[in-house]
Amino acid sequence: MNKRTILLTGGGTAGHVSLNQALIPELKNMNYNVEYIGSKGGIEYEIISEAFPDVKYHAIPSGKLRRYFSMKNFTDPFRVGAGLMQALNIIRKTKPAAIFSKGGFVSVPVAMAGKLMSVPVIIHESDVTPGLANKIAMPFADHIFTVFKETMKYVPAEKSTCTGSVIRSELMDGSAAKGKEICSFENDMPVLMVMGGSQGSAVINDAIRANLPELSGQFNIIHLCGKGNFDEALRSKENYCQFEYVTDELSHLLHMTDFVVSRAGSNSIFEFLALKKPMLLIPLSKLKSRGDQLLNAELFRRQGFAHVIEEEDLTPESFMKAMDQLRADEELLVENMIGAEPPKTAYEMAKLVAAHTKKR
Repeated sequence: MNKRTILLTGGGTAGHVSLNQALIPELKNMNYNVEYIGSKGGIEYEIISEAFPDVKYHAIPSGKLRRYFSMKNFTDPFRVGAGLMQALNIIRKTKPAAIFSKGGFVSVPVAMAGKLMSVPVIIHESDVTPGLANKIAMPFADHIFTVFKETMKYVPAEKSTCTGSVIRSELMDGSAAKGKEICSFENDMPVLMVMGGSQGSAVINDAIRANLPELSGQFNIIHLCGKGNFDEALRSKENYCQFEYVTDELSHLLHMTDFVVSRAGSNSIFEFLALKKPMLLIPLSKLKSRGDQLLNAELFRRQGFAHVIEEEDLTPESFMKAMDQLRADEELLVENMIGAEPPKTAYEMAKLVAAHTKKR
Protein backbone atom coordinates (compact mmCIF):
# COMPACT_ATOMS: atom_id res chain seq x y z
CA MET A 1 0.00 0.00 0.00
CA ASN A 2 1.41 3.42 -0.96
CA LYS A 3 2.13 5.79 1.88
CA ARG A 4 -0.12 8.81 2.20
CA THR A 5 1.64 12.18 1.99
CA ILE A 6 1.43 15.12 4.37
CA LEU A 7 2.85 18.44 3.17
CA LEU A 8 4.41 20.66 5.81
CA THR A 9 5.04 24.37 5.30
CA GLY A 10 6.32 27.31 7.30
CA GLY A 11 9.39 29.47 7.37
CA GLY A 12 11.10 32.81 7.69
CA THR A 13 12.30 32.22 11.26
CA ALA A 14 13.36 29.16 13.24
CA GLY A 15 10.15 29.50 15.26
CA HIS A 16 8.12 28.76 12.12
CA VAL A 17 10.11 25.57 11.52
CA SER A 18 10.80 23.98 14.89
CA LEU A 19 7.39 22.32 15.35
CA ASN A 20 7.52 20.95 11.81
CA GLN A 21 10.99 19.65 12.62
CA ALA A 22 9.56 17.84 15.65
CA LEU A 23 6.58 16.42 13.73
CA ILE A 24 8.52 14.92 10.82
CA PRO A 25 9.89 11.83 12.66
CA GLU A 26 6.54 11.18 14.33
CA LEU A 27 4.57 11.40 11.06
CA LYS A 28 7.10 9.13 9.35
CA ASN A 29 6.73 6.63 12.20
CA MET A 30 2.96 6.75 11.55
CA ASN A 31 3.73 5.62 7.98
CA TYR A 32 3.20 8.97 6.26
CA ASN A 33 5.41 10.28 3.50
CA VAL A 34 6.42 13.81 4.48
CA GLU A 35 7.40 16.56 2.06
CA TYR A 36 8.12 20.22 2.76
CA ILE A 37 7.23 23.46 0.97
CA GLY A 38 9.43 26.42 1.87
CA SER A 39 11.02 29.48 0.37
CA LYS A 40 14.12 29.58 -1.76
CA GLY A 41 17.09 30.29 0.49
CA GLY A 42 15.03 30.62 3.67
CA ILE A 43 16.18 29.39 7.08
CA GLU A 44 13.65 26.56 6.73
CA TYR A 45 15.66 25.08 3.85
CA GLU A 46 18.83 25.05 5.92
CA ILE A 47 17.13 23.47 8.95
CA ILE A 48 15.03 20.84 7.14
CA SER A 49 17.63 19.76 4.57
CA GLU A 50 20.28 19.37 7.27
CA ALA A 51 18.08 17.47 9.73
CA PHE A 52 16.10 15.41 7.18
CA PRO A 53 17.99 14.92 3.90
CA ASP A 54 15.44 12.27 2.89
CA VAL A 55 12.50 14.73 3.08
CA LYS A 56 11.78 16.21 -0.35
CA TYR A 57 11.97 20.00 -0.18
CA HIS A 58 9.95 22.09 -2.64
CA ALA A 59 11.15 25.71 -2.93
CA ILE A 60 8.61 28.30 -4.05
CA PRO A 61 8.74 32.12 -4.37
CA SER A 62 7.61 33.93 -1.25
CA GLY A 63 6.63 37.59 -1.06
CA LYS A 64 6.85 39.40 2.26
CA LEU A 65 3.68 40.85 3.80
CA ARG A 66 4.58 44.25 5.23
CA ARG A 67 2.71 46.62 7.52
CA TYR A 68 4.88 49.53 6.35
CA PHE A 69 5.43 51.27 3.01
CA SER A 70 7.97 49.70 0.67
CA MET A 71 8.32 49.61 -3.09
CA LYS A 72 8.46 45.83 -2.74
CA ASN A 73 4.80 45.93 -1.67
CA PHE A 74 4.02 46.50 -5.35
CA THR A 75 6.12 43.57 -6.63
CA ASP A 76 5.73 40.94 -3.92
CA PRO A 77 2.07 40.15 -4.78
CA PHE A 78 3.42 38.78 -8.06
CA ARG A 79 5.82 36.56 -6.08
CA VAL A 80 2.89 35.33 -3.98
CA GLY A 81 1.00 34.62 -7.21
CA ALA A 82 3.95 32.68 -8.59
CA GLY A 83 4.18 30.78 -5.29
CA LEU A 84 0.48 29.93 -5.53
CA MET A 85 0.90 28.49 -9.03
CA GLN A 86 3.89 26.41 -7.96
CA ALA A 87 2.11 25.21 -4.81
CA LEU A 88 -0.88 24.12 -6.92
CA ASN A 89 1.46 22.13 -9.15
CA ILE A 90 3.15 20.47 -6.15
CA ILE A 91 -0.23 19.50 -4.68
CA ARG A 92 -1.38 18.02 -7.99
CA LYS A 93 1.72 15.84 -8.09
CA THR A 94 1.89 14.79 -4.43
CA LYS A 95 -1.88 14.42 -3.78
CA PRO A 96 -1.44 15.05 -0.05
CA ALA A 97 -3.84 13.88 2.62
CA ALA A 98 -3.35 17.21 4.43
CA ILE A 99 -1.25 20.37 4.59
CA PHE A 100 0.12 21.45 7.97
CA SER A 101 1.16 25.10 8.14
CA LYS A 102 3.27 26.63 10.88
CA GLY A 103 3.02 30.16 9.48
CA GLY A 104 5.40 32.63 7.92
CA PHE A 105 5.00 34.33 4.58
CA VAL A 106 5.72 31.22 2.50
CA SER A 107 2.71 29.44 4.01
CA VAL A 108 0.11 31.81 2.55
CA PRO A 109 0.14 30.62 -1.09
CA VAL A 110 0.37 27.01 0.14
CA ALA A 111 -2.77 27.37 2.28
CA MET A 112 -4.60 29.06 -0.61
CA ALA A 113 -3.57 26.28 -2.98
CA GLY A 114 -4.69 23.61 -0.52
CA LYS A 115 -8.15 25.17 -0.29
CA LEU A 116 -8.42 25.40 -4.09
CA MET A 117 -7.45 21.73 -4.39
CA SER A 118 -9.83 20.59 -1.60
CA VAL A 119 -6.97 19.39 0.59
CA PRO A 120 -7.46 19.82 4.37
CA VAL A 121 -5.35 22.75 5.59
CA ILE A 122 -4.31 22.71 9.25
CA ILE A 123 -2.78 25.85 10.76
CA HIS A 124 -0.81 26.12 13.99
CA GLU A 125 -0.57 29.47 15.80
CA SER A 126 1.89 29.61 18.68
CA ASP A 127 1.62 33.29 19.70
CA VAL A 128 -1.15 34.95 21.69
CA THR A 129 -2.44 36.87 18.67
CA PRO A 130 -2.19 35.44 15.14
CA GLY A 131 0.57 36.71 12.89
CA LEU A 132 -0.28 38.47 9.64
CA ALA A 133 0.47 35.42 7.50
CA ASN A 134 -1.80 33.19 9.58
CA LYS A 135 -4.53 35.87 9.61
CA ILE A 136 -4.54 35.83 5.82
CA ALA A 137 -4.40 32.02 5.67
CA MET A 138 -7.13 31.31 8.24
CA PRO A 139 -10.10 31.57 5.84
CA PHE A 140 -8.49 28.76 3.82
CA ALA A 141 -7.97 26.53 6.88
CA ASP A 142 -10.07 23.53 7.86
CA HIS A 143 -8.72 23.58 11.41
CA ILE A 144 -6.58 25.86 13.57
CA PHE A 145 -4.55 24.77 16.61
CA THR A 146 -3.42 27.33 19.20
CA VAL A 147 -0.92 27.20 22.05
CA PHE A 148 -2.45 29.90 24.27
CA LYS A 149 -6.06 29.74 25.49
CA GLU A 150 -6.17 33.53 25.03
CA THR A 151 -5.70 33.05 21.27
CA MET A 152 -9.16 31.50 20.96
CA LYS A 153 -10.60 35.04 21.08
CA TYR A 154 -8.86 35.85 17.78
CA VAL A 155 -9.66 32.74 15.71
CA PRO A 156 -12.90 31.15 14.41
CA ALA A 157 -14.06 29.14 17.42
CA GLU A 158 -16.00 26.61 15.33
CA LYS A 159 -12.82 25.28 13.71
CA SER A 160 -10.20 25.90 16.38
CA THR A 161 -8.68 23.93 19.27
CA CYS A 162 -6.26 25.00 21.99
CA THR A 163 -3.72 22.21 22.41
CA GLY A 164 -1.22 23.96 24.67
CA SER A 165 2.48 23.88 23.94
CA VAL A 166 4.26 21.13 22.04
CA ILE A 167 7.79 20.15 23.03
CA ARG A 168 10.25 18.15 20.95
CA SER A 169 10.93 14.83 22.69
CA GLU A 170 14.69 15.07 22.10
CA LEU A 171 14.76 18.30 24.10
CA MET A 172 13.96 16.29 27.22
CA ASP A 173 16.77 13.82 26.53
CA GLY A 174 19.70 16.23 26.74
CA SER A 175 22.76 15.58 28.87
CA ALA A 176 24.26 18.24 31.14
CA ALA A 177 27.57 16.36 31.01
CA LYS A 178 27.63 16.59 27.20
CA GLY A 179 26.77 20.27 27.43
CA LYS A 180 29.70 20.90 29.73
CA GLU A 181 31.94 18.99 27.35
CA ILE A 182 30.75 21.09 24.39
CA CYS A 183 31.56 24.32 26.23
CA SER A 184 34.70 23.11 28.03
CA PHE A 185 33.62 24.77 31.26
CA GLU A 186 36.01 23.84 34.08
CA ASN A 187 34.24 25.11 37.19
CA ASP A 188 30.92 24.62 38.97
CA MET A 189 29.51 28.13 38.74
CA PRO A 190 25.86 28.34 37.64
CA VAL A 191 25.29 28.40 33.88
CA LEU A 192 23.59 31.33 32.15
CA MET A 193 22.28 30.80 28.63
CA VAL A 194 21.67 33.89 26.52
CA MET A 195 19.81 33.71 23.22
CA GLY A 196 18.30 36.34 20.95
CA GLY A 197 16.48 34.19 18.41
CA SER A 198 17.79 32.64 15.21
CA GLN A 199 18.98 36.02 13.90
CA GLY A 200 20.41 37.18 17.21
CA SER A 201 19.67 40.41 19.06
CA ALA A 202 22.05 43.36 19.01
CA VAL A 203 20.59 44.86 22.20
CA ILE A 204 20.90 41.60 24.15
CA ASN A 205 24.39 40.96 22.77
CA ASP A 206 25.46 44.46 23.79
CA ALA A 207 24.01 44.10 27.30
CA ILE A 208 25.86 40.80 27.82
CA ARG A 209 29.18 41.95 26.45
CA ALA A 210 29.07 45.28 28.30
CA ASN A 211 28.73 43.32 31.56
CA LEU A 212 30.95 40.40 30.62
CA PRO A 213 33.72 40.99 33.21
CA GLU A 214 31.16 40.94 36.04
CA LEU A 215 28.94 38.22 34.57
CA SER A 216 31.82 35.83 33.87
CA GLY A 217 32.79 36.07 37.51
CA GLN A 218 29.34 34.82 38.54
CA PHE A 219 28.34 32.47 35.71
CA ASN A 220 29.54 30.16 33.02
CA ILE A 221 27.93 31.85 30.01
CA ILE A 222 26.54 30.22 26.88
CA HIS A 223 25.89 33.00 24.38
CA LEU A 224 23.86 32.18 21.26
CA CYS A 225 24.62 35.47 19.53
CA GLY A 226 23.09 34.95 16.07
CA LYS A 227 24.56 34.65 12.60
CA GLY A 228 27.32 37.13 11.89
CA ASN A 229 27.56 38.23 15.53
CA PHE A 230 30.43 36.02 16.72
CA ASP A 231 33.07 38.22 18.41
CA GLU A 232 36.53 36.88 17.59
CA ALA A 233 38.07 39.04 20.33
CA LEU A 234 36.11 37.01 22.90
CA ARG A 235 36.89 33.56 21.49
CA SER A 236 39.19 32.68 24.40
CA LYS A 237 37.31 34.55 27.13
CA GLU A 238 37.21 32.50 30.31
CA ASN A 239 33.80 31.14 31.37
CA TYR A 240 32.27 32.40 28.12
CA CYS A 241 31.28 30.21 25.19
CA GLN A 242 29.66 31.80 22.15
CA PHE A 243 27.85 30.22 19.22
CA GLU A 244 26.15 31.85 16.27
CA TYR A 245 23.44 29.19 16.25
CA VAL A 246 23.03 25.63 17.54
CA THR A 247 20.74 22.76 16.52
CA ASP A 248 21.41 19.28 17.93
CA GLU A 249 23.53 20.70 20.75
CA LEU A 250 20.68 22.79 22.18
CA SER A 251 19.15 20.04 24.33
CA HIS A 252 22.51 19.35 26.01
CA LEU A 253 23.22 23.05 26.56
CA LEU A 254 19.77 23.62 28.06
CA HIS A 255 20.06 20.68 30.43
CA MET A 256 23.17 22.18 32.02
CA THR A 257 21.66 25.69 32.12
CA ASP A 258 20.51 27.25 35.39
CA PHE A 259 19.20 30.60 34.12
CA VAL A 260 18.06 31.88 30.71
CA VAL A 261 18.04 35.33 29.15
CA SER A 262 16.02 35.32 25.95
CA ARG A 263 13.64 36.97 23.55
CA ALA A 264 10.05 35.85 24.11
CA GLY A 265 9.22 33.71 21.10
CA SER A 266 6.53 31.19 22.00
CA ASN A 267 8.43 28.02 21.09
CA SER A 268 11.50 28.97 23.11
CA ILE A 269 9.75 30.12 26.27
CA PHE A 270 7.64 26.96 26.45
CA GLU A 271 10.81 24.89 26.12
CA PHE A 272 12.31 26.79 29.06
CA LEU A 273 9.08 26.24 30.98
CA ALA A 274 9.11 22.48 30.29
CA LEU A 275 12.68 22.27 31.58
CA LYS A 276 11.93 24.54 34.58
CA LYS A 277 14.54 27.18 33.72
CA PRO A 278 14.13 30.56 35.46
CA MET A 279 14.05 33.11 32.66
CA LEU A 280 14.57 36.81 32.10
CA LEU A 281 12.64 37.71 28.95
CA ILE A 282 13.52 40.73 26.79
CA PRO A 283 10.73 40.74 24.17
CA LEU A 284 10.99 42.43 20.81
CA SER A 285 9.51 45.91 21.11
CA LYS A 286 6.50 47.15 19.15
CA LEU A 287 8.90 49.30 17.13
CA LYS A 288 10.44 46.11 15.72
CA SER A 289 7.46 43.73 15.66
CA ARG A 290 3.70 43.46 15.89
CA GLY A 291 4.00 43.09 19.67
CA ASP A 292 3.44 39.33 19.93
CA GLN A 293 6.51 38.78 22.11
CA LEU A 294 5.35 41.48 24.53
CA LEU A 295 2.08 39.57 25.00
CA ASN A 296 3.87 36.23 25.37
CA ALA A 297 6.24 37.67 27.98
CA GLU A 298 3.46 39.39 29.93
CA LEU A 299 1.45 36.15 30.20
CA PHE A 300 4.51 34.31 31.51
CA ARG A 301 5.24 37.13 33.97
CA ARG A 302 1.66 37.09 35.28
CA GLN A 303 1.84 33.32 35.82
CA GLY A 304 5.10 33.67 37.75
CA PHE A 305 7.22 31.78 35.21
CA ALA A 306 9.49 34.64 34.17
CA HIS A 307 10.82 38.11 34.85
CA VAL A 308 10.54 40.66 32.05
CA ILE A 309 12.51 43.74 31.08
CA GLU A 310 11.39 45.72 28.06
CA GLU A 311 13.92 46.57 25.39
CA GLU A 312 13.47 50.32 25.86
CA ASP A 313 14.43 49.95 29.53
CA LEU A 314 17.49 47.80 28.86
CA THR A 315 20.82 49.27 29.89
CA PRO A 316 23.96 47.56 31.22
CA GLU A 317 22.91 48.68 34.70
CA SER A 318 19.25 47.63 34.47
CA PHE A 319 20.31 44.27 33.05
CA MET A 320 22.54 43.47 36.02
CA LYS A 321 19.82 44.55 38.43
CA ALA A 322 17.36 42.25 36.66
CA MET A 323 19.86 39.36 36.83
CA ASP A 324 20.29 39.87 40.58
CA GLN A 325 16.50 39.72 41.01
CA LEU A 326 16.26 36.60 38.83
CA ARG A 327 18.77 34.79 41.04
CA ALA A 328 16.97 35.93 44.18
CA ASP A 329 13.63 34.59 42.89
CA GLU A 330 14.94 31.32 41.46
CA GLU A 331 13.13 29.00 43.86
CA LEU A 332 9.78 30.81 43.49
CA LEU A 333 9.95 30.76 39.69
CA VAL A 334 10.78 27.05 39.62
CA GLU A 335 7.96 26.29 42.08
CA ASN A 336 5.47 28.12 39.83
CA MET A 337 6.72 26.28 36.75
CA ILE A 338 6.35 22.91 38.45
CA GLY A 339 2.62 23.62 38.75
CA ALA A 340 2.19 24.49 35.06
CA GLU A 341 0.21 22.36 32.63
CA PRO A 342 2.54 19.77 31.04
CA PRO A 343 3.29 20.21 27.33
CA LYS A 344 2.11 17.88 24.61
CA THR A 345 4.61 15.61 22.94
CA ALA A 346 5.32 15.78 19.23
CA TYR A 347 3.68 12.34 18.93
CA GLU A 348 0.45 13.64 20.47
CA MET A 349 0.47 16.61 18.10
CA ALA A 350 1.16 14.35 15.11
CA LYS A 351 -1.91 12.28 16.05
CA LEU A 352 -4.03 15.45 16.07
CA VAL A 353 -2.72 16.38 12.62
CA ALA A 354 -3.40 12.87 11.31
CA ALA A 355 -6.96 13.05 12.64
CA HIS A 356 -7.66 15.96 10.27
CA THR A 357 -6.31 14.34 7.11
CA LYS A 358 -8.48 13.65 4.10
CA LYS A 359 -10.12 10.24 4.28
CA ARG A 360 -9.19 7.77 1.57
